[in-house]
Amino acid sequence: MNGLSTVLIVLGLFFVGGIISFAKQKMPPSLIVLLSIGAALCIVTGLLQLEV
Repeated sequence: MNGLSTVLIVLGLFFVGGIISFAKQKMPPSLIVLLSIGAALCIVTGLLQLEV
């Protein structure tokens, strides 16, 4: 695991926590969708950059 993939995966998980928080606060659905797309992109990019 290199540093960039670790940072991207952790950032994606941080965004997932934000999604849960925003959903509990009844934020606009468009904001939640935008944050979930960003979280998915971060996690997928981090997983694809893993050097196995």
